[in-house]
Amino acid sequence: MKENKLMIQDLISIGVFTAIYFVLVTIATFATSAIIPGLSYVLIPALISGCVYMLLVVKIQKFGAITIMGLVMSIFFFSSGHFILSFVTNIVFAIIADLIGYISKYKNKAMILLSYIVFSYGLMGPVLPMWFLKDQYVSNLVARGKDAVYIERLFEYINMGTFRLCIVAILIGSIIGGLFGIKMIKKQL
Repeated sequence: MKENKLMIQDLISIGVFTAIYFVLVTIATFATSAIIPGLSYVLIPALISGCVYMLLVVKIQKFGAITIMGLVMSIFFFSSGHFILSFVTNIVFAIIADLIGYISKYKNKAMILLSYIVFSYGLMGPVLPMWFLKDQYVSNLVARGKDAVYIERLFEYINMGTFRLCIVAILIGSIIGGLFGIKMIKKQL
């Protein structure tokens, strides 16, 4: 019978998958930020990180793996100067995603896909303040040495329409990325 507790080898695997996930999210964000300001933080990472997420789920199949990945991402976002909202958002969505996987014993493809979709919404954490805490976000940027031109360009497309677009972009990106990830490891699910 498979042990339900996370073991040392599980934590090592989680660390490896989280590092790969982090690298993919970082590359995707920087590569697309000039092309799609604001949306790059959510669309492309959700699209390309599905394989890593699915591998994590299939390899570990224990509650806590997804939560730890979300916690590491949260710590990175918060320690790199993002608002506490980015930390909380990642943790909350990671725990919910882990619970969804746990309910299906990390075996049901549809539930695993739903888990990935929910987890992907954690990527909104760093950009949520742009819509809901604009004044504080601008103050933070000024304190970090950003000039008025940069700030104006950053907020050029920030409105409730782009917020809704981000929600839809994550949904579409995570469905495509998740389905691709499931297809890549379908023999193990």
